Amino acid sequence: MQTEAIIPLKTFISDLDERLQACRGSDSSRLLEAFLDSNPLSVFIPSRFGGRGQKVHECLSLLESCSYRSLPLSLIAGINGALFLQPLSRSGDDPLQESIFRRFIEQRAMGGLMITEPDYGSDALSMRTSFTREGEGYRLQGTKHWGGLTGRADCWLLTARGAGESGELERNISFFVWDKDLGGIDVEEYYPSLGLEMISYGRNRIDTHLPEARKLVPQGSGVRMLLDLLHRSRLQFPGMAMGFLKRLLDEAWGHVKRRMVGGKPLAGYDQVQSRLAELQAAYTTCSAMCAYSSAAASIENDCSPMALAANSIKSVVTDLMQSASQSLVQLMGAQGYRKDHIAGASLVDSRPFQIFEGSNDILYEQIADGVLKSMRRAKESNLYRFLKGFALTSRASSCFRSLLDFQLAESLSQRRKVDLGRILGRIVSAQMVIDLGERGFRGDLIDNCISSLQRQIAGIFGSFHAVSRSEMVDEYAEGSRWADFIPV
Repeated sequence: MQTEAIIPLKTFISDLDERLQACRGSDSSRLLEAFLDSNPLSVFIPSRFGGRGQKVHECLSLLESCSYRSLPLSLIAGINGALFLQPLSRSGDDPLQESIFRRFIEQRAMGGLMITEPDYGSDALSMRTSFTREGEGYRLQGTKHWGGLTGRADCWLLTARGAGESGELERNISFFVWDKDLGGIDVEEYYPSLGLEMISYGRNRIDTHLPEARKLVPQGSGVRMLLDLLHRSRLQFPGMAMGFLKRLLDEAWGHVKRRMVGGKPLAGYDQVQSRLAELQAAYTTCSAMCAYSSAAASIENDCSPMALAANSIKSVVTDLMQSASQSLVQLMGAQGYRKDHIAGASLVDSRPFQIFEGSNDILYEQIADGVLKSMRRAKESNLYRFLKGFALTSRASSCFRSLLDFQLAESLSQRRKVDLGRILGRIVSAQMVIDLGERGFRGDLIDNCISSLQRQIAGIFGSFHAVSRSEMVDEYAEGSRWADFIPV
């Protein structure tokens, strides 16, 4: 494939931003058209196939630029890049890559990933979509849903399990590349999803035949490829969060300087300054994550072992996105409840980020389980001593020593593991912030960010150390009707 001269990244991003800015107020189809016209997905394509070379900092810069203007648009870019183009470049053979990548560069194609099934969401390894050998290829059958760009993507990365002669499904999973020319994927229903209205979601019935070359050959098992894919994607979530958080910070700061309350700007009130400081800390934390992921998520790296870093980044940054949205709505007051205002839209659009690609509650539990397992292997029960010697937390742990210097119980309830995971994720984030500060990032923002993380962690420890344990009361309605206890 002939390659054109690569324009500088700054020019590339500036051109994209100008196109998106020119579409301000237009409908979503016009915005997506302007996005695709700039050939943005080339950042996710190897240079030998006409792309910009898959440099992670360029991928993150693209996601950041998009999310400043439109979070759903940034998610579209992330779906195409992290969930389709990057996995294909790691596990597809050259003829398949050239065929697909040419369509993306020359025909503005889009792609996505289908894993989730109606009965198997987080339990993805129990999926029932199956494949069997048929002629010179494979027949895939099953049902997938909640695939972003349902009915709009030209190509899909499909996951399935091999079926034996008696119908039993193998434990391993396999990946296949489908495109619309092959047929056999029908949309049975479009979901009226809450938020992210620019992206179509629905339920898809699959009964298709794929040539032999469309089955990817992973480096290792299919499960390892899935982990590599998901971890690399989670490591790149800060790109989508970066522009979004900067936009919220800019909107909030502009509003509180203009809005007069009680004869002075809203910015003069202490509680308002508290919210602004937290927004700014979220911006700094996300900046540090972007810097970390620029190296960690390199296409040459096998990301399958990077569970702790990837899960920490995804869960913490998406929590920050939602809390930042809540703060902006609070600062904007009634204005934030207009459907065409960024505050309310940000609240609804950022919420799914805490759920898809791994629910944050599940990821926090996995973070805790991973650290607890490592502590048992090291025969260490003191949390501070362990984290002091752990690569991802060694430099940040001293900032939280007074909170961490205690013996962890051998067995923790699930809810305490989730709290522990929330704590650990923020300590991992703090180390990334410290590293960014040492690269020259402005010190006042670093100090403010560490203080914010200290407050967050101290608050979570209040829940972690709580003695009481509340549980759902069965048949709660009996004896609990308030009107029965009013004197007549």
